[in-house]
Amino acid sequence: MTTGFSPYALSDSPVSGSDLYNNGKFHNASGEQAAGLSSLPKIIWRTLGQKSPDASPSEDIPVVPLDISSLDKLKGTLAVKLGHSSVLLRLDEGFWLVDPVFSERASPVQWAGPKRFHEPPITLEALPDIEGVIISHDHYDHLDKNTIQQLDKQVKQFYVPLGLAKVMQNWGIAADKITELDWWESASHGSVKLVATPAQHFSGRGLLDRNSTLWASWVIMTDNERLFYSGDTGYFDGFKTIGERYGPFDLTFIETGAYHQEWANIHMFPEEGVQAHIDLQGKWMVPVHNGTFDLALHAWYEPLQRSVDESRKRNQKVLTPKFGEIIQLQNPEPKEPWW
Repeated sequence: MTTGFSPYALSDSPVSGSDLYNNGKFHNASGEQAAGLSSLPKIIWRTLGQKSPDASPSEDIPVVPLDISSLDKLKGTLAVKLGHSSVLLRLDEGFWLVDPVFSERASPVQWAGPKRFHEPPITLEALPDIEGVIISHDHYDHLDKNTIQQLDKQVKQFYVPLGLAKVMQNWGIAADKITELDWWESASHGSVKLVATPAQHFSGRGLLDRNSTLWASWVIMTDNERLFYSGDTGYFDGFKTIGERYGPFDLTFIETGAYHQEWANIHMFPEEGVQAHIDLQGKWMVPVHNGTFDLALHAWYEPLQRSVDESRKRNQKVLTPKFGEIIQLQNPEPKEPWW
């Protein structure tokens, strides 16, 4: 039973009332914005001339097939990295999905654009009923129309940042199944409490809708545990504020891929991701936003290796499971590098 609500879903102005929204656009609290179209030629030139020869794996990435019945044999909170930033959670015996993307390409079309390095460890059809789906923002590697539409019948509630209710309603999702939240707003779903928290990023699915919807990180809480999901973000002082308000966190899912100095204000380097984890007062860190799509210039495995190296330097606990491997929050088991 969802006790949160969607205050903007049926409004003609779905973002009215937010301090982050002015002049028809959302804005980062810091004033930082993503590179505009004027930077596109420079980015394309660097992509052509500076791309790592290992930007894509030369061999198949190991994926552990996931059988939901195997989760039923385990106790407590569970987490499974499904790909890129997609995570399956079991919280108080209910299942949740974070930024689920099951399509072959992170793209507006399926005949072009970044293609998956690997298949998901489980099919959409094999997933159990889902209590809630949490979305961080509208970029194609985080919000996939085909996945959302296929999941609709088995999902009780979608939790999204401001402005996305209208988008998803246009895809056929019922208004009463969508809960929109501004930063620092919260919603409860049974014993699970969600808080949409700040991030430093941008939004847009085309040339004409830049920053028309909000982006967010998420605090996910039960009576016994606290989790954090960064979404996409640059490093900023908001992590400390979130940690002070809601930490410490038992597990953090931190963006550590698709970085470059050209867009350092809206994507973190792995070392910054470890610092964010520290700011959040996290216990265990899982690097996400890596290993599935070629979205930057660095080697595909570099975000994982740099995250591990920095965590060791700073005496932090990091988990780097294969896609499909199960994390038991009561007893996390660090794995040997698989990349």
